Amino acid sequence: MPAEPAAANWTWLCSGREIFPAMLTAIDAARHLVCLETYIFGAGHPGEGIRDALVRARQRGVRVQVLIDALGSMGLAASFWKPLSAVGGEVRQFNPLSLNRFGVRDHRKLLVCDNQAAFVGGFNIAPEYDGDGVTRGWYDVGLKVEGPLPAQLRVAFAEMFARADLQQERFVRLRKSVAKKLLLTPKEQLLLSGPGRGRNPLKQALHGDLARAANVRIMMGYFLPTWRIRRELMRIARQGGNVELILAGKSDVLISQLAGQSLYRRLLRAGVRIYEYQPQVLHAKLIIAEDFVYAGSANLDPRSLNINYELMIRFDQKEMAEEARAVFAGALKQCRPITLESWRKSRTVWRRLKQRWAYWLLVRLDPYLARWQWRALPD
Repeated sequence: MPAEPAAANWTWLCSGREIFPAMLTAIDAARHLVCLETYIFGAGHPGEGIRDALVRARQRGVRVQVLIDALGSMGLAASFWKPLSAVGGEVRQFNPLSLNRFGVRDHRKLLVCDNQAAFVGGFNIAPEYDGDGVTRGWYDVGLKVEGPLPAQLRVAFAEMFARADLQQERFVRLRKSVAKKLLLTPKEQLLLSGPGRGRNPLKQALHGDLARAANVRIMMGYFLPTWRIRRELMRIARQGGNVELILAGKSDVLISQLAGQSLYRRLLRAGVRIYEYQPQVLHAKLIIAEDFVYAGSANLDPRSLNINYELMIRFDQKEMAEEARAVFAGALKQCRPITLESWRKSRTVWRRLKQRWAYWLLVRLDPYLARWQWRALPD
C-alpha cells in the first residue's frame, strides 16, 4: 500500500508580537522564493521591517513576489515599494481601483518561503496588529504551517498573482468557476473561494461539519453568517449541544458590528452562548466544530462567504483541535458574556434601527453591487 501523505506541522501565532518576528525569520532564511499576499499593507512598523527583509532576500538572489489588494492598501504610498522594485522584486496590486469594479477584493493573507514554511490567518501587515492583543494591538489568530501545505499554497498564490489586474484573458475564461477546493492529505484541506458560479468550498465544508457537530466554538471578528449557518448553530444549541461565539466588543468596522448584533436576540433565545472580546479590536477567524478546525482569512459574513477571494485551511486532527480549543479558552478570559436579559435592556429603539439598517446594507445592498460589478467585467 502507498504511504499516507505526511500531515502538516503547525505553530499557533496569536498576536503581532508572535507572528511578525516569525515571518521575518522565515524571510531571512529563504534561499529560493518568497511570496507575500495580503489585503492591507501599511507603512511604519512592522511593514517597513518586512519590506526591508524582502529587499535583503532579493539581494541574495531570492525571487520575491508581493501581491497587495489595491483597496485594502490604498493608503500606502507608491514609493514605498521602490527599494524592492529597484533590486528586481515583483510587486502587484490586485484589482486596481476603478468605480465599476471596486467591490471585488483579495482578502487573503499568506506568506510562503521556499515551499518549506507558510503563514496564514487573519493578520494584515499594519501597525494596529503589533502587540499582544490585550494591552496593545488587535487580537488575531494565525498559523505557521510546514509539510505538504506550503507547496500547495505557493500554487494558490501563483494563480492569484497572475490574475491581479482582473483583465487577463485566462482569468476571464475561469472567472465563472474560480472557487476551488484542493484536497491535500486526509488531514488537511485547502479551501479557496471567490466570486463567480459554482459552490463555495468553505460553505460546503462548513455545512457538512455543522450538520454532524454537537460542540462548536467560533471566534470571529466580523460575524454575519448566512441563514443556513445560523439555523445550524441554533439547531445544535436547541438540541442540547454547545455553541459558543467570541465576537468583537470593539470593532474597526462599526456597521459590521451593528449588523452582527442584530442577530444576538435570536441566537441567545436558541441557547447559543455569546461573548464579546473586550481589551482590543477582535480580528480573528477561527472555527472549531468537534475536531475540525478552520483557520485563515475568511470571516463569517456576506463578503467573505460570497464576494471576496479567501483562503482557509480545514484541519481534521484531534491534537490541533485541542490546541485550538485552548486558544479559544485563553481569549474567553478576556471576554464579557452577553445574556438575553442584559441584551434586551441595552437595546434602545434607535440602536435597533441602526442594527437593522446595517444588516440591510451588508446582506442586501453590498452583495448586490458586488455581483453587478462582477457580471460587468469584460468577456
